[in-house]
Amino acid sequence: MRGLYAIVDPERCAGRDPLEVASAILRGGCAIIQVRAKRMPDRERLALMRAVRSRAKERGVPFVVNDRPDLALLVDADGLHLGQDDLPIAEARRIVGRMMIGRSTHDLAQLRVAMDEGANLVGFGPVFATKSKENPDPVVGLEGLARAVRVARVPIVAIGGITEASASGVARTGVALGAAIAAIGEAPDPEQAARALHRALSGSTG
Repeated sequence: MRGLYAIVDPERCAGRDPLEVASAILRGGCAIIQVRAKRMPDRERLALMRAVRSRAKERGVPFVVNDRPDLALLVDADGLHLGQDDLPIAEARRIVGRMMIGRSTHDLAQLRVAMDEGANLVGFGPVFATKSKENPDPVVGLEGLARAVRVARVPIVAIGGITEASASGVARTGVALGAAIAAIGEAPDPEQAARALHRALSGSTG
């Protein structure tokens, strides 16, 4: 699994319908798609997740839910992604069973803990400065990302500030995936942006 880890956040869709943005991203191409809707009421969030899940399934793209194991179960997601302040992986496993679980990490110590806890993949960053987090952690840079790849026993997802211009450099570190939120959700053409990022992060020139 290589390429774009697309994250759809209603607050990062330039005022557009997040479902239509997600559909455009899926047409462009991605390896995984995740919905991140921290401020959306649960009823609306559930409806959006079900709709994106359905469209992702049609494209054969794994669908991931952010933070909420209960919603991940309700929409029959392929994966759950947890932040540093979310449930321990062992507790989340009691709810979602064998579902793929990812964890965001920001330094090598957190990376090692996530792997020891049984994360199936680990986000690492921010690689670059990002506006998608209110209180971002210190930037790790490409060198820090490359170090994480060398010590990882699971696939690494590069997170934080990734754009089409920086995607090739990210791919050269050996990461499996690169995450993007604003670079696709706020792009004038999310389909084209997803296509370009997916190709660059996959190491493809075609």
